[in-house]
Amino acid sequence: MTAEPLLTVEGLSASYGAVRALDGVSLTVPAGGFCAVLGANGAGKTTLLRTITGLHPASSGRVVLDGEDITRLATEKVITRGLAHVPEGGGVIAELTVEENLRLGGLWRPDRRDRSTLVEVLELFPPLAERRAKTAGTLSGGERQMLAIGRALMARPRILFLDEPSLGLAPLITRQIFTLLRDLRDRTGLTVVLVEQNAAGALAVTDTGFVLNQGRIAAEGASADLLSDDRTRHAYLGF
Repeated sequence: MTAEPLLTVEGLSASYGAVRALDGVSLTVPAGGFCAVLGANGAGKTTLLRTITGLHPASSGRVVLDGEDITRLATEKVITRGLAHVPEGGGVIAELTVEENLRLGGLWRPDRRDRSTLVEVLELFPPLAERRAKTAGTLSGGERQMLAIGRALMARPRILFLDEPSLGLAPLITRQIFTLLRDLRDRTGLTVVLVEQNAAGALAVTDTGFVLNQGRIAAEGASADLLSDDRTRHAYLGF
């Protein structure tokens, strides 16, 4: 039985001045799904994520979350609907402690004084629990990425978007982060959308994939099928 779509994107277009970065993109993400959005630099991956989460305006099309059109909502209202966004580079605040960074992620929750979510996030990421009183600037690259993900989880999202979480990380750490995300989905049922240039690594852990090229969907399907499709890999994914 196919899961109902939690997120539906219909004919979404977006521009930067005269440059059209997205051109009629349509896709669906099922509840509990783990999806990859792939493509080369400039394909439109980050713009898609930013437009879905309200950080960049759509010029046309719709974004529907669980039946509600959220296309024109301000970002802070999108967050309250259950979308969380981990930007490229993570964006943690180096001068704040691990715990202080995590608490920032729960500011929009009406029950932000409830400590149970903090306890749950620290249980998910033992290295963060060990360093909760340390400043984020002392963490390794992999630990910073864990902190960025953990901070997003503090909002108790229904769907988690990650933009290039492997950026700047060693291959071993990248595999650990990807595996961590898959385990997180498997354990909690959280819906995850992974925007990545590391196509092979992303397809190895996700269920489905969407390949962007020049702002359009060039290919889509089960991740295993995309991984084994020589034409798609050579034409759009570079491996």
